[in-house]
Amino acid sequence: MPTSLRIATFNLLNLDDKLGRMPTLDKRIPIMRPQLVRLNADILCLQEVCGQDEHGRLHLTALNKLLQSTLYEGYHRFSTTIAGTSQVYESRNLVILSRYEIVESHQYMHSYAPSPRYQKVTAQPEETEAKEVSWERPILHVKVRVDNNMVLDVINLHLKSRRPTSIPGHKLDEHTWKTASGWAEGVFISSMKRIGQALETRMLIDKLFDDDPSALIVVCGDFNEEFDEVAIEAIRGDVENTGNMDLAMRVMVPTERNIPEPARYSFLHNGKGKMLDHILVSRTLLAYFRGSEVHNELLHDESIVFTPRIFYPESDHAPVVAEFELPESRIKWAIGSRPRVLKDSKERGREKCSYKP
Repeated sequence: MPTSLRIATFNLLNLDDKLGRMPTLDKRIPIMRPQLVRLNADILCLQEVCGQDEHGRLHLTALNKLLQSTLYEGYHRFSTTIAGTSQVYESRNLVILSRYEIVESHQYMHSYAPSPRYQKVTAQPEETEAKEVSWERPILHVKVRVDNNMVLDVINLHLKSRRPTSIPGHKLDEHTWKTASGWAEGVFISSMKRIGQALETRMLIDKLFDDDPSALIVVCGDFNEEFDEVAIEAIRGDVENTGNMDLAMRVMVPTERNIPEPARYSFLHNGKGKMLDHILVSRTLLAYFRGSEVHNELLHDESIVFTPRIFYPESDHAPVVAEFELPESRIKWAIGSRPRVLKDSKERGREKCSYKP
């Protein structure tokens, strides 16, 4: 009998337990834990997970607390680490959680695309030479063995936001720019970071296809763009853009396109819904695709410019899920000491959704 596979992505909005952070982690957990349980995900890609200091080392303590008593507590895990160390970042870590075994794991930061060099033109004092422009977060990549005949390449991304990069001499305070030109250059540099990392992601995807033309690839995360904007178009590699039908099998497909447009948003800003969080899949994986969900029923407007700032306990991003129906019934339980075949989707749902509130 076919077996369901659910892959989800969720930006947790600076999940942390630092003193003074509002709302506190204790207030966030009762709201966010049911969101995670509802996802019922076999593979879950998370963004904006903060590290907490314990005896001079950073650990994902806040995430561990959030996952307690859920199905994800025992999942296999891989997270971003500071280059050359085994320590996580202080903020905005990427994390991949998987019911199934992670057989290979990597993170990439200018491994495929070197840092471009750019000389700011409005900076005060003037810049005299070009400097490297680096992405702000690595790309996370794992290979997940779903069964003996199926390995998924899972990529977790958090591309640079539209928030402009700071330009020396052009800001009156954290939220106020002195000149429109400075703001415009800041936006340009942020776009360069976002599209540059999209290029590196596309180069990684092409390397995976070079190694295996039938690779099963899924790219999840917060792209900070809608599916028809430049960075995502770079990752998708549509034939309409390349003009080359020989590349048709390398196209990456946004799964949310089967959701009716009025409900297709994962972020609200000034009353307008935007789809910034995506799950893109290769055509080979699209063969098993059955549908998408965006859990945006309780999403709050992120802007709220005319009222005192309200700090909601949930994230300002909605989680996104893509469900697949795999053709074999040989998918085995990857958690626990006694692997077994999952008999049907009804039984699987009962086992996965048990948790303590």
